[in-house]
Amino acid sequence: MPETLLDVNLQQVADQELAGTWRVASRVLSQADPATALARTTQLQLQPQQLVVALNEGALLGRWSVERDALLSRPYLQLSLAEQTTTALVTRLRRSVSGAHRALTLYFHSGMELQLVQP
Repeated sequence: MPETLLDVNLQQVADQELAGTWRVASRVLSQADPATALARTTQLQLQPQQLVVALNEGALLGRWSVERDALLSRPYLQLSLAEQTTTALVTRLRRSVSGAHRALTLYFHSGMELQLVQP
């Protein structure tokens, strides 16, 4: 039986809780360009000082950071690759009681949504 995932308060989540290796469980492209690396990624690695975007044909390196809006303290991921720089709102973070499983939902300005999971 899979572990139940509980919602995490995004206003209080520490930035480092977003770090780690995230597998793409699903994606909705909406109006996003399907040819971009982020639209094609199979895995995102948010490592200290480095972003690794895994693709079927290899990987791209970049940078990432967390910024928060002043009013509600909602976390946004700033993702920078050579070909693309974008911002994604963290709309949901869930984790199991044991911490072994996590799920993260990102909504991009382009309309794309990525649902990411660990492990």
